[in-house]
Amino acid sequence: MELGMVGLGRMGANMAERLRRAGHTVVGYDVGPDTGRDVDSLAALVDALTPPRAVWIMVPLAYVGDTVEQLAGLLGSGDVVVDGGNSKWSDDKKRAALLAEHGVGFVDCGVSGGIWGLQNGYALMCGGSPGHVALLQPIFDALKPEGDAGFVHAGPVGAGHFTKMVHNGIEYGMMQAIAEGYELLSASKLVENPDDCVRSWRKGTVIKSWLLDLLARSFDDDPGLAQIEDYAEDSGEGRWTVEAAIDNAVPISTISAALFARFASRQHESTAMKAVAAMRNQFGGHAVHRRDGTVSEPMRRPEAAGADSPSDRA
Repeated sequence: MELGMVGLGRMGANMAERLRRAGHTVVGYDVGPDTGRDVDSLAALVDALTPPRAVWIMVPLAYVGDTVEQLAGLLGSGDVVVDGGNSKWSDDKKRAALLAEHGVGFVDCGVSGGIWGLQNGYALMCGGSPGHVALLQPIFDALKPEGDAGFVHAGPVGAGHFTKMVHNGIEYGMMQAIAEGYELLSASKLVENPDDCVRSWRKGTVIKSWLLDLLARSFDDDPGLAQIEDYAEDSGEGRWTVEAAIDNAVPISTISAALFARFASRQHESTAMKAVAAMRNQFGGHAVHRRDGTVSEPMRRPEAAGADSPSDRA
């Protein structure tokens, strides 16, 4: 097949290369001139393809809508656009409707595999009509890992990105559980080599996973993770997963907690925990740790006779 690839970043460039290795023709475009692009505009990309054309968008979320609008004016009847970025599933139907006005099909495809996808293949989660998905099947077959797993046509437009959103929410929870276990190992005075403990879990255990493999690789470069700041961003999918859970009345306690843990990582100081410390001091007389390194004396029970304060009742 011929495919236009819009976006030649860490994911898009490797996906284009994997497709070329499988014998497909890929015309690449990126706004950056030093990305190895084949053409210098979307119009040139469309002109370089033979109808019916297939164009895959692999750009940051902020630019997806504008890219779809531009392609709607350039493509024609029978062409298909694939959005392979981490777009919000609820945006897919309006983009599909815009393209449909020009006779252009739309497939939303969540892509997982990161920078390792070129070597290992990409997990693909698609939404769209059966006809549009079938048209692109040779591309999907080349991108996915070998074997039966790694590809799913999840349902109509929006189902692919919804599935990828849930996948990323699960990823949040798994990463958080591994991270918390590692922190507990590191805090223990009994365990002498927490890095090696994590490495040992990679074989023969029920929690062996690619995430453990990647964490072990991090230890090779930075033992104890001493050079990494304790700050973790979220790219949006975790928030959307929690929103969808609320809409569907589904409890996702682990994923929610993992998302909030990322928020906590960005705080230079926690106002909430200051308030907790203040309240513990007030109702129970617990010591307060101050910024200057001093610790207050535990507060004693009020001496006023007949006092009926909350601290007395406690």
